[in-house]
Amino acid sequence: MAEHPPDGPSDNDDDQRPSQPNPFSGTPFEQLFGGLGGGDAGGLQAMFGQLQRMFAPHEGAVNWEYVRDLARQVVAQQPDRSPDAADLGRVRDAARLAEHWLDQATEFPASSSTVVSWSRADWVETAMPAWERLVEPVAESVVTAMAGALPAEAKAMAGPMMGMLNQIGSALFSQQIGQAVGGLAHEVVSATDIGIPVGDDHTPAIVISNAAEFGAGLGVEDDDVLLYLVLRECAHQRLFSSAPWLKDYLFSAIEEYGRGITIDTAKIENSIAQLDPTNMEAMQEALTGGLFDVEPTPAQQAALTRLETALALIEGWVDEVVGQSTAQAMPQAAQLREAVRRRRAAGGPAESTFAALVGLELRPRRLRDASALWGALRAAENAKARDSVWAHPQLLPTSDDLDDPLGFAQRTQEADNLDVDSPEFDAALSAMLSEGADPPAPHDPPAPYDAEPNQPDDGDDDRPRPETGPGPA
Repeated sequence: MAEHPPDGPSDNDDDQRPSQPNPFSGTPFEQLFGGLGGGDAGGLQAMFGQLQRMFAPHEGAVNWEYVRDLARQVVAQQPDRSPDAADLGRVRDAARLAEHWLDQATEFPASSSTVVSWSRADWVETAMPAWERLVEPVAESVVTAMAGALPAEAKAMAGPMMGMLNQIGSALFSQQIGQAVGGLAHEVVSATDIGIPVGDDHTPAIVISNAAEFGAGLGVEDDDVLLYLVLRECAHQRLFSSAPWLKDYLFSAIEEYGRGITIDTAKIENSIAQLDPTNMEAMQEALTGGLFDVEPTPAQQAALTRLETALALIEGWVDEVVGQSTAQAMPQAAQLREAVRRRRAAGGPAESTFAALVGLELRPRRLRDASALWGALRAAENAKARDSVWAHPQLLPTSDDLDDPLGFAQRTQEADNLDVDSPEFDAALSAMLSEGADPPAPHDPPAPYDAEPNQPDDGDDDRPRPETGPGPA
């Protein structure tokens, strides 16, 4: 962990500081960097020594080596047991049974012939490329916007200090991301627990220490808890391996959000005015509290809605498929299912930190609605029809479809039952063409973007849900 910075300058130091023009007067950085215009050399040296540890040269908007090191330090603050042969044996046994059950509930095949168990440090190391893709577009836009918030006069007067100005946002982001990733490493139970796989080979993976902690206080046997978590992990991996476009679809929404980042300079100025420029810990706390929060543009809101809806559909599909695979075989599954839903609805402190930092929530909204939609489609047709919706992104349900899962199931069933080779279809097509109307389509896909915000799923709503039918398809 980075050392705590020294206390800020005393009032006496301020009294002795020579009065010099502040090149950042009238800008959001006036309060943050006003203290750099004077003072004794010792104070400045101590401050720059503290900053130097965060400003090591790096490419891109985030110092990912620093992020990795800091995340590992956060993980090391608590015991992190490395999985042994017995742990791996338990995970493999659970995976064999889980894959057998899932074969009865979904058309999607197993993604891998093996499964692995991780320590928290293993998760950090494996997750770094995914976090880089998640954060870099947003961080780069924010850092660029911060530098662009300075007027030309301030940039000219800053001179050599502009290098530090261009790096300070990057340094703060790097520190907060490292802490957030390290915090999440104490919470995630698998490779797909953030909603997006952190690896690239579709191998199911379980964070063994966190899986054990997940079941604490539930009154369920450890092996049953592990089996349920492995079921969810294997289902996630089946989905992402069978819909190879899905991971890039999620990342593209994040990148689109990042491209539209703008900075509310007045909000930053008000926040910075309360900070001590020598106290990096206070600056961290301000950043955690949303110092760089921005209001999304309409395009960004559309990207956020697209991301939230997709995450809900993924989580809802996993919830539905695992529910079907355990309906007749695992009595404890209902209790574990509800525990997962409550955990998803509540989120965790590290998840909240990441949301405050870049404005993105990596937990699905409307999980229950999405699960009901997939269940309604399976009940109306079968598991194959439910799974075939993942064939292309334009076939995905929208947030409006989540409001009416039975209607979506009915429309999909009607489209699936339409015989495009029948005389009736030809007659209808000819009639429409003669009138200048658009011909009927076997399946009119929803628009890939939906700017309507989703309704939050707090995990406790009591809205009526469609019956999805008992037992596996």
